[in-house]
Amino acid sequence: MQNNNAPKEGFAGLLQNWRADALSGFLVSLIALPLSLGIAGASGFPPIMGVLTAIVGGLVVAFFAGSALTIKGPAAGLIVIVAGSVEALGKGDASLGWQLTLGIVVIAGILQVIFGLLKVASLANFFPLSAVHGMLAAIGIIIMSKQIHFALGIAPSELAGKEPLELLEMIPQSLMNLNFSIMLIGLISLIILFGMPLLKNKYLKAIPAPLIVLIAGVAMGQIFNLSNPEIANLKPLVNPGTFELSFNNVNFAGFGSETLYTALSYLFLFTVIGSLESVLTGKAIDLLDPWKRKARLNKDLIGVGLGNIISGLLGGLPMISEVARSSANINNGGKTQWANFFHSIFLLIFVVLLVPVIKLVPIAALAAMLIFVGYRLASPKTFFHAFETGKDQLLVFVSTILVTLFTDLLIGIFAGILLEIVIALFNGQKLKYLFKAPVNIELKDKDYYINIEGACTFSNWISFERKLSSLPSNAKVFVNAKNANFLDHTFMENILHIQDERIHEGGSLALIGHEDMKRLSKDCSSGCLRLTKKNKAFQS
Repeated sequence: MQNNNAPKEGFAGLLQNWRADALSGFLVSLIALPLSLGIAGASGFPPIMGVLTAIVGGLVVAFFAGSALTIKGPAAGLIVIVAGSVEALGKGDASLGWQLTLGIVVIAGILQVIFGLLKVASLANFFPLSAVHGMLAAIGIIIMSKQIHFALGIAPSELAGKEPLELLEMIPQSLMNLNFSIMLIGLISLIILFGMPLLKNKYLKAIPAPLIVLIAGVAMGQIFNLSNPEIANLKPLVNPGTFELSFNNVNFAGFGSETLYTALSYLFLFTVIGSLESVLTGKAIDLLDPWKRKARLNKDLIGVGLGNIISGLLGGLPMISEVARSSANINNGGKTQWANFFHSIFLLIFVVLLVPVIKLVPIAALAAMLIFVGYRLASPKTFFHAFETGKDQLLVFVSTILVTLFTDLLIGIFAGILLEIVIALFNGQKLKYLFKAPVNIELKDKDYYINIEGACTFSNWISFERKLSSLPSNAKVFVNAKNANFLDHTFMENILHIQDERIHEGGSLALIGHEDMKRLSKDCSSGCLRLTKKNKAFQS
């Protein structure tokens, strides 16, 4: 059910809300500029190409997006994948690695368009939430493992080819060999980033912390004379590269016989992880939307895919619907997709006018921003939340992190999925219902009952959701768990989200018959349930 008070779409929405969207777009661009530079640099791309990616994400994708309030652009969550591709394909030649990675970004974009046309956005629900959170936490740790050294003034050449665990082991050595001036810039930048959210003054809190870090970093760089040739080997200042609209950089030779397996591996990661993050962001922003508009996720995936094709052809990074900037857009009063468009217009203006200033930005300031982003992905809160969700989910969460750190992201996420399946089988899920929900539907007095006759988990959620979506959106629906023997964390979280959607659409959804089930976490709403012995005896 569409909210009649919701902002208009298309050009009517522009005429109605251009002031609010322009203001929000401007404020979001102040956050996006430094982060886009930092994400691109950490990914092995020319930093200016991060800004180009965000510009494409608004100027192009805003017209195709299926989500009103999401902001498209480069994301810290893809740094590990992009940097790994550049290093693996370039084999020491960063420029070649960048060009070959562009070819993968373009093909990944084409696949995303195809996936959107085939309406497969719901496949994102297959990934268990604890494994996804573990993957993001691992990415956060990997980001911090490298950026800490840049914040201390360690030369990039000393870090080349090092794996995350090696980089973590090197931290004491880097502390003993730090450059004091660069370290001070990094430290003050971190104090600003962690301290700003603690301020009580609403006017100070309204200023984007990354913008303050950018300005303070440039000032400190001048005070400490980071352009001094004596420390040139440390590469203390940003080399943004040239902002040019050219198709001459993209190279598809990575799909040749010698590097085909590597290219296909990263193509899988770009396509799946990028699509997954975009879809999850779209769902998260739906919950924050003041008008409770529901994103057309398949259409949005097509838009992101088109953006990636154009961004890759022009030399930019893969883009997604980025959660932090999208949340900032809502907080700043953005109302339609035109806020994303305006944010790109302002970034384009910044690039034209501020390239000389960008060259004065210390690498340590950008490294601090990425350390802050990495910390948020892998903060102690994420571990505590996993613990509260249940010991089995903590096991999945930590296992995904460890396997990723010791191997790579692809193996890590599959390890988390496999462990979730083992846990489900241990708790009573039958193999024949691994991907098919064991449910039947009854109609009683105009109310629908979905009766669960076994285990409902992440792996058969898509099957469950398909049956649920076949029911009228304004109907009263009861999910009857009387004969269920296991409902996992992902299933329970998805039920909560569907409840909100059904209420907004004029219907309702309630879970019943689970009163005698045993909780596997302190918070039933975000944890697992399974039957008590009493119920098992009753069933037998």
